[in-house]
Amino acid sequence: MAIEWTEELATGVTIIDDQHKELFRRINALLEACSRGKGKEEIARVIQFLEDYVISHFSEEEERMQQSSYPAYAEHKAQHEEFKRNFAEVKQLFETNGPAVFVVIKTNHVVIDWLKAHIKRIDRAFGAFLQAAGPAGAQKA
Repeated sequence: MAIEWTEELATGVTIIDDQHKELFRRINALLEACSRGKGKEEIARVIQFLEDYVISHFSEEEERMQQSSYPAYAEHKAQHEEFKRNFAEVKQLFETNGPAVFVVIKTNHVVIDWLKAHIKRIDRAFGAFLQAAGPAGAQKA
């Protein structure tokens, strides 16, 4: 079952929203592969994407938070750190066990839970803060 990007997930910051949409595309590719019995083949690509994503996307958000003096920076960064720890566990499982079904399931669980909780609540709050700061905060690419 695919996870759908909706406007209620939009932060209003184009680059952040585009990065989130790409994350949705990648996870949906994994979910689609799983539904066709091909999850094991797709998991390595998703693990590599997530490793790059964690570095680039979180750095982008955290830099924007610091530049804008975002008051919830510490909480937001702590959530990023928690995801990094969860992802490190998934990556270790993959490196130890290869593309086993339980690794695919764990990856889906970690990422989908993240999408539901973090983007909808935490990232949207940051987007609203940037929007309130005016065009310089929200549109900076």
